[in-house]
Amino acid sequence: MIGIPSAFSSSYAEARTKLLEAAAAAGLPIESHAHPLKGRDGEDLAMDVVRDGPADAKKLLIVSSACHGVEGYCGSGVQVFALHDQEWRDKARAAGVATLYIHALNPYGFSHVRRFTHENVDLNRNFQDFSQPLPVNKAYREVQPLLLPEQWPPSAENAAARQQYIDAHGEAAWQAAISQGQHEFPQGVFFGGTEPTWSNRTLRQVLRQHGANASHIAWIDLHTGLGPSGHGERIYAGKDDADSVARARAWWDGGGTTPVTSIYDGSSTSAFLTGLMWNSVYDECPHAETTGIAMEYGTVPVLEVMDSIRAEQWLNLHPEAPAEQHVQIKAQMLAAFYTDTETWKGQIVSQARQSMFQAVDGLAR
Repeated sequence: MIGIPSAFSSSYAEARTKLLEAAAAAGLPIESHAHPLKGRDGEDLAMDVVRDGPADAKKLLIVSSACHGVEGYCGSGVQVFALHDQEWRDKARAAGVATLYIHALNPYGFSHVRRFTHENVDLNRNFQDFSQPLPVNKAYREVQPLLLPEQWPPSAENAAARQQYIDAHGEAAWQAAISQGQHEFPQGVFFGGTEPTWSNRTLRQVLRQHGANASHIAWIDLHTGLGPSGHGERIYAGKDDADSVARARAWWDGGGTTPVTSIYDGSSTSAFLTGLMWNSVYDECPHAETTGIAMEYGTVPVLEVMDSIRAEQWLNLHPEAPAEQHVQIKAQMLAAFYTDTETWKGQIVSQARQSMFQAVDGLAR
């Protein structure tokens, strides 16, 4: 087993190398889906898939990272550590559970320290039926003029208007208006797109292939940016179905010590969202019973997170910005989604490992 800090990386390229080396050392096959663009440093980008367990396993655990690009700094570390963790690997195999590691769902965002894809889409708002009318986020329409001002940092007038909205409606309403997902403003934030992204299409291909023989699927999707620093909130990820929610809570709540929250009953730090990625497993693996959570690790206060996303999107729209400002905004963005301390990394790995053991026990039952 490697030490926890050494499982984490300071760039996408380093993270990918560690993932591929860990898989090779474990004697596991590597399946790489090449992204059409290059990374920040000119490196190749890919959604890499590693399966630990037989192709015909009836029980499958998916552990995925970097749905939101920059959040891959956390998720990749968990995956690399798990591939080196023999006790964990033995546990899953003894229970007849195959583990599917999907590394860098959004490799472009991971490499470029962005939350969104190269299409400027929030991948976790992109899983809609695009043949039907798309949901309308009226609250986002209201705040859109405040989010991306012409200058950054925002003017005193913009800051005052932002604060006035928060004072009138509350922090939670500000968060919800911005983050729910929207399909009207392609250059805005949390844009859900008007068609499936590259990551959407590629993930579906992976699920069809690797979920074909599974009768029971568990999915842990690794995220950062909400909640107290270092705390991993288990957020139910699936349809608004009482049996599925109850099953997730039976698997992951640790007898009440690690409660499973939900966007459906208002217990989560996350707002109610649309176009979520877990929709894909119901489409591509309808034969399997699926139970999932998002592991959401806290970093900095939510208003700081939201402002870092605004700043980074402003930068994306203003490539002429000075180099010094570019560096500053990207550093702010990374800090909002990744806390580069040994204590935080230790909290992340220990809680992820616990949730993975819980998933195997649940699948075994």
